[in-house]
Amino acid sequence: MDWLGARIDGPLVVIRAIHFFATAVLAGSLIFGAVVAKPVLRSTDAAMTVVRSQILRTAWTGLAIAAASGAIWFQLQAASMSGLPLGEAMTPDVLLTVLNQTQFGLVSEIRLVLAVILAGCLAYDGLVLSRWLGLASVLGLTATIAWTGHGGSTAGEAGVLHLTADVLHLTAAAAWIGGLVSLAWLLVETRRDPGRASLARNATRRFSTLGIVSVGTLFLTGFVNSWFLVGSFNALLAIEYGRLLTLKIGLFVIMVAFAAINRLWLTPQLVFSPESGPQPNSLRQLTRNSMIEIGLGLAIYGIVGVLGTLHPASHFL
Repeated sequence: MDWLGARIDGPLVVIRAIHFFATAVLAGSLIFGAVVAKPVLRSTDAAMTVVRSQILRTAWTGLAIAAASGAIWFQLQAASMSGLPLGEAMTPDVLLTVLNQTQFGLVSEIRLVLAVILAGCLAYDGLVLSRWLGLASVLGLTATIAWTGHGGSTAGEAGVLHLTADVLHLTAAAAWIGGLVSLAWLLVETRRDPGRASLARNATRRFSTLGIVSVGTLFLTGFVNSWFLVGSFNALLAIEYGRLLTLKIGLFVIMVAFAAINRLWLTPQLVFSPESGPQPNSLRQLTRNSMIEIGLGLAIYGIVGVLGTLHPASHFL
């Protein structure tokens, strides 16, 4: 398939994007539960039960999609590595060779173990130990994606820096973009029960703080990754990889703008009183903006799916 003037494996791009986004939603939901929902809703058992139930449903859905897309990704990658058509590559010899003799195969095995552990933790979510182990497992599941991309192929001490930046980048993206799904669900529930407007305000403020940390991390690690993968400012415009990265940066800036509007303008208006009630327009706009941010995040993961199949711009310098 010829995309953007380069030979692109369309199915591989799509399945990578789906897998990355599903993993981010999975990780983001559990991070949201631990960092935002639990501290904010600790004193309201009824609300916490509803939100926790929704977080679990989101996590199970993300895990199911991540598992299915991960299995398909492995098959497509095996075909790509072997140079065979997909049907001919689906043999025990080819699959076991990729699984046992490549870095991608080793990472896939590790991620499968983490996914199984995570599934057990979600099944026994009522236990405090299960929640913390589940959070650790999902962070590992997210971080190990770094070893499947360009960061995993950089050698030497520079490779350690590149991998570290990639791990932090993936984790921060999951916390923000993935966590937005759980925040949007909480806002929808608040619209059904206006008496919880103050809870939505507190949760949104706390999530905004998480978002600020995530954005700062994404900016710094994105700069490091660009230094390795682009190499020069001119490459951002002259080469397909650079142009796609520029588009990704543009979408990121738009997301930050929406997040700033949510934090500085809409969230302070989420005030409830018996006389005036909540501010329905603010809550509706906040929900809409969160949905827009999720859509932008999905588009960014789509671009990431393409970038991982292209040669970095620095290879052409």
